[in-house]
Amino acid sequence: MTTAEHVMNEIRQLPEPLPREVLDFAHFLKNKADRAELDKLMLAQQASMAHVWDNGADEVWNNVPTR
Repeated sequence: MTTAEHVMNEIRQLPEPLPREVLDFAHFLKNKADRAELDKLMLAQQASMAHVWDNGADEVWNNVPTR
């Protein structure tokens, strides 16, 4: 039996509204993983674009928040 099957069996035994809480937590975990991937992409972009961004003409953009 896979882990997903074990989880589903446990969820089926929960009274309402606990399955909704499990679903909310699953969404949280997925979003957290997606965010980690996005952060990796942003770091890769920063490294590859540093030579373009670090110049005197674009000095005005140095203090703009990234998030």
